[in-house]
Amino acid sequence: MPSKPFAAFAVPGALTTQTGGSFYDRRLVESLMALGHGITVVTLPEGFPQPDEGAMQTAVAQLQDLPADTPVIIDGLAFGALPTDAVARIAAPIVALVHHPLALETALEASVATALRRREADNLALARHVIVPSPHTKAVLVAEYRVPEEKITVLVPGLDRVTVAVQEKATPPLILSVGLLHPRKGHDVLIDALARLPDLNWQAVIAGTPWDAGYVAQLERQIAEWGLTERVRLAQGIGMAERDQLYARASVFALATRYEGYGIVFAEALAQGLPIVSCRTGAVPDTVPRGAGLLVAADDAGAFAGALRSLLSDEARRATMAAAARRAGEALPGWDDVARRAVAVLRKPEMAA
Repeated sequence: MPSKPFAAFAVPGALTTQTGGSFYDRRLVESLMALGHGITVVTLPEGFPQPDEGAMQTAVAQLQDLPADTPVIIDGLAFGALPTDAVARIAAPIVALVHHPLALETALEASVATALRRREADNLALARHVIVPSPHTKAVLVAEYRVPEEKITVLVPGLDRVTVAVQEKATPPLILSVGLLHPRKGHDVLIDALARLPDLNWQAVIAGTPWDAGYVAQLERQIAEWGLTERVRLAQGIGMAERDQLYARASVFALATRYEGYGIVFAEALAQGLPIVSCRTGAVPDTVPRGAGLLVAADDAGAFAGALRSLLSDEARRATMAAAARRAGEALPGWDDVARRAVAVLRKPEMAA
């Protein structure tokens, strides 16, 4: 007979979805299994955090069917949106994995954000333990969601050490942005900032999975209206190999994000020795070392343009920051380290049925 799985891992949609949260989930599952632990992946319906009624009923049934003697990690995109009374009837010991609080997503109506905040707080009270990707997210959950500090473990994402054949840097210098094509990522602010640099020699690629076709069309119109179609490319849904090539050929990494619970792409940029331009918001100041990046206020295209100009115009400064970025990247943990810490969480006494 097959042995009992070590844990279950419930995720909304496919683990192969090209988002930072799905990537975190997938690599944690793979790393736990590489350590010899059996993991049952429970694929919940798509549509979270606002699924239709049928999808919600299916997800609740899947989670309530799990055995009481096997802990389950539930991705926060679904966990925070589940009906609290349904969460209370899940027999399996719950570990909530909160990438960032649902109510802090950009472009939510105020009433929706308020409802999500209340429900997520109530659900977190029912979890045996909570995993977060950054000290910032932990602080938010303690201060705003009433989660006891001792109930939270910070598991900073691991880093896959990617070896790319030696590449010459692109000419003109390539500004690379990687992130879901979603309003929270601030690609509109980046485009406005790039439009303020017509006198400098540069090219830019914005790579990410489309969130909404209408939003992608909006970004494309913005690029055209600024006359940047020859200099800025939207690279939608590209594969990992092409993305690694872009990192290798880039000179600057830029993400004008409005909020991040961590930001795996920053770790990837650091590993490639890329100086970073981003925003002082969410977990970004904790993730991007001071000497490796320039951080400005969110939604300030002028300040963002100024930071980009300072790096594009000063090759020596860019080289100094690139060296600092590479040193920081070398110090980041691998996924095997993250998995071992996750095992320790799953073996806590409170995880016993």
